[in-house]
Amino acid sequence: MNALSGLIAVGVVTVATILIGAYGLRVSRTTSDYYVASRSVGPWWNASAISGEYLSAASFLGVAGLILSFGADMLWFPVGYTAGYLIMLALVAAPLRRSGAYTLPDFAENRLESVAVRRVASLLVVGIGWLYLLPQLQGAGLTLNTLTNAPVWVGGVVVAVVVTLNLASGGMRSITFVQAFHYWLKLTAIAVPAILLIMVWQRDGAPLLDGDRPVTFSQQTMVTIRTPVRVQNTEAVQVTVRGRLDDKTYEGAKLELTAGAHDFGQDTTVVFPAGAAVPHVAPARSLTGDEWASPLSGGRDDHPLYVTYSLMVATFLGTMGLPHVLVRFYTNPTGRAARRTTLVVLGLLGVFYLFPLVFGALGRLYAPDLLMTGATDALVLVLPRRLIPGFGGELLGALVAGGAFAAFLSTSSGLAMSVAGVLSQDVFRGRGLRGFRLSAVLATVVPVGLALIGTDLPIASSVGLAFAVAASSFCPLLVLGIWWRGLTAAGAVAGLLTGGGLALLAVLATISGELRAGWFTTLLSWPAAWSVPLGFAVMIGVSLATRKRAPRSVNATMARLHAPEGTTGR
Repeated sequence: MNALSGLIAVGVVTVATILIGAYGLRVSRTTSDYYVASRSVGPWWNASAISGEYLSAASFLGVAGLILSFGADMLWFPVGYTAGYLIMLALVAAPLRRSGAYTLPDFAENRLESVAVRRVASLLVVGIGWLYLLPQLQGAGLTLNTLTNAPVWVGGVVVAVVVTLNLASGGMRSITFVQAFHYWLKLTAIAVPAILLIMVWQRDGAPLLDGDRPVTFSQQTMVTIRTPVRVQNTEAVQVTVRGRLDDKTYEGAKLELTAGAHDFGQDTTVVFPAGAAVPHVAPARSLTGDEWASPLSGGRDDHPLYVTYSLMVATFLGTMGLPHVLVRFYTNPTGRAARRTTLVVLGLLGVFYLFPLVFGALGRLYAPDLLMTGATDALVLVLPRRLIPGFGGELLGALVAGGAFAAFLSTSSGLAMSVAGVLSQDVFRGRGLRGFRLSAVLATVVPVGLALIGTDLPIASSVGLAFAVAASSFCPLLVLGIWWRGLTAAGAVAGLLTGGGLALLAVLATISGELRAGWFTTLLSWPAAWSVPLGFAVMIGVSLATRKRAPRSVNATMARLHAPEGTTGR
C-alpha cells in the first residue's frame, strides 16, 4: 500500500476523532456528563456508539486473519460476539440500567452492600480492560507498520495519546460522539472493499477451494520475510532464496525446499513457482480445501471439540462481563431504552460481520503468502490493493486503513473509559474531574508499556482470552446478582476470585508463550469451558453456606432491578 495515502487516511481519522471529542468538551459540564453522559443517550445513537467500541481490532482485522488460517471453525468468533448481546438482552440490559450505578463495581457494592466485593470487582475491571487494550495497541502498531514500516510501538502510542486526550476533555459524552462516528466509518471501510473484491473474484472465475490440496500460490510469488519465522512445508518445491535459510546465507540461489520445518531469517525473500503449496507458520499445519471449509478440522489445536465449546462459552457469556460494554447501558434514560439499544446493536453487528468472512475466504486465493509470514492479521489491509491495481486500489487501501485505525481508537476509548472510571472512584477518591483525568492517563499508560513487551498471539485470540476472563468473573456475578436473592458478599468474592482469578492466571500463562502442546496447554489456552462453571458453582456454594449474611435490603434492591421505572419510589 502506498504509505502516503495510508498515512493521510489515518491522519484524517485521527483529526476527526480529536475534533469530535473536543465537541464533547463544550457539552460536558457535570460529573454525570463525564461518567454516563447524564443518562440521556437515545437507543439508536447509543447502539451506534456501542457497536463502534465493540467492533475492535479483533473484529476488523483478526477475524478475517483467523478465517484465512483456520477456516470455518473461526466463524464462532463473530457468531459468539453477536450472540453475546442476545444473552445480555435477555438477562442483564434493563436491570443493569435500573440499578442506577455508574460502573460495574458500583453495581456490585450496591447489590451486595459490601466494600470487599467492590474492591475485587474493581481489580478485575482494570485487569480485563488492560488485557483487552493490548490487542488494540497491537493492531494499531501492525497497521502503521504495514503502511510505513514504522516500528510496531508507534501505532499503539498514537492511539493511547488520542484516547487520553478525548477522555480528559469530555469523558463519556466525547467518546459517545466519537464511537458512533467510528461505527459507520468502519462499516463503510470494510463493506465497500468487500463488495468490490467479490466483483473482481467473479470476473476472474477462480475457485475458492481445492478439495484435496492445501492452499497454493496461484502464480509465481515472491514472499518477503520481515521477521524471523519457522515454517512447516508440506511438500518439496524448487525456490529461489536471498537471505538466511536454516542458518545459511544465500544470494539468489535456486534450491529445493524440502518437506518439513525450515527457519527463515529477517528480510529474507523467497520466490515460489505457481502451484506450489504455501508453507505455514509452525506448528500450525496446512489445511486442504475440504478441511478449511469443515468444522472441527483440527487445523489449530489438538482437541478441536473442546476448543470450540470453550470458545462458544467465552464469547456467548463474556460480552455481558466486558466493563466497557456494560458502562454504555448506564447512559440510557430507561431500562426499556436499554433493551431497544441492545436489539439495534444485534442488527448493526450482524451486518458488519458479513464482510470479514469475504476477506478471509478471498485471502486464500489472493494473499496466501500471509500464511507463511504469519502476518494474517494484515489481510484486510493488503488485499484491496492486490486485487484492484492503480488509484482505485490505493483509495480502497486508504479507506480500509482509516477504518482499521477507527477500530483501535473507538474500542480503546471505551476500555480506557471503563478503567478510568474505576480508578477515579476507587483510587483518586474526592478529586473530582482532576482525578478522572489522572485516571485516564493511567488507564492508557500501563497497557502501552505492556504492549512494548510484545505477544505472538493473533489479535482475535488475544481478545478471546479477555472474553474468557470476563465470562468467568462478571457473568456469574451479574446473572446471580440480578436473578437470585440468595447471593451473598462472601459468595460473590469467592466466585470472582476463583473463576476470574484462575482464568486470568491461565491467560497470563498462555501469553507467556512457554506452554507445550497437550491437554494441559489446551485447558489453559481456552479456560472458559471449566472456569465459567467453576465461578458459578463457587459463588452459589459459598452463598448457600453463608445465607444468613445476605444483604438486609435485598428485597428492595431486587424490586428496583426488575420493576418498571417509576413504580419503586425512585
